[in-house]
Parts: sequence; C-alpha cells; structure tokens
Amino acid sequence: MTEILFYHLENHPLERVLPVLVEKSLERGWKVVVETGSEERAEVLDLLLWTYRDDSFLPHARAEGDADELQPVLITSRPHNPNSANVRFFVDRAVPQAGDGYQRIVFLFSGHDPDAVTEARAAWRALGPGNELTYWQQDSEGRWTKRG
Repeated sequence: MTEILFYHLENHPLERVLPVLVEKSLERGWKVVVETGSEERAEVLDLLLWTYRDDSFLPHARAEGDADELQPVLITSRPHNPNSANVRFFVDRAVPQAGDGYQRIVFLFSGHDPDAVTEARAAWRALGPGNELTYWQQDSEGRWTKRG
C-alpha cells in the first residue's frame, strides 16, 4: 500500500511549498523524484532548488544525466524512476496514475486552477482502492490541515 498525499495549494505557491517538502523527505533518508508537467517547468524548478534559500540548497539534478542513480533528488517530466526514489512528487499538472513502486506519492495542485482541481478529484477516485489517501489544505497562514 502506498501513502498518497494530496496537497491543495491555496495561500502559498508551489515554489514556496515544494522545497520544504523535498527537504523533509531528504531528512527521512528518502530519495525523491519530482515530476513536472513540462520540460520548461522542470527548468524553473531546477533553478529554484538551487536558490530557494540564501543559506541552503537542495542537492539535485535534472533526469537523463550520467549519474541519475546517485542523485538524492531528480527532476523529470517523464514517468520513470532512475534514482530508485522512495517518494515521488507530482507538480504543475503532472497527475499520478498509480502508486506502485513508491513508499509515498505527493500530489500538489493549485486551488486557483479549476482544471487542476478537477484532475485532483479524478486522481483521488482512481487512486483510492489499495492506497492510503490523505488530503491536506492550507489555512489562511499557510499551515497544513489534514482534511481526509
């Protein structure tokens, strides 16, 4: 059974939320894959993870490199797992189709994009059988509240 977390972004953008969640995954000793909806967004996230904080960075690479299997965090727009990640993040309209092969799936979607919300609802229904689903929503201060 895979743990699948749905993060409904409303008050803080992906660029503020994703680095924190990736950092927490690394603290657990997990390898991470971040799947984006496009190569253009993969480029943006690549830069973000190097510069999101002045005093830190997240060690990572874009997938399709020479040493993907050694990377703690990979960014890709393809549905592969070249670093044998424990957790996979789906962002920027990349939608999980299954939970197989991962300890945790994290699906982050914008509450300001009606199409993304519709996709999240469909994914919730499709992924429910055989997985442990939880739904997290931001409060007005950006804290996460478990809703389901």
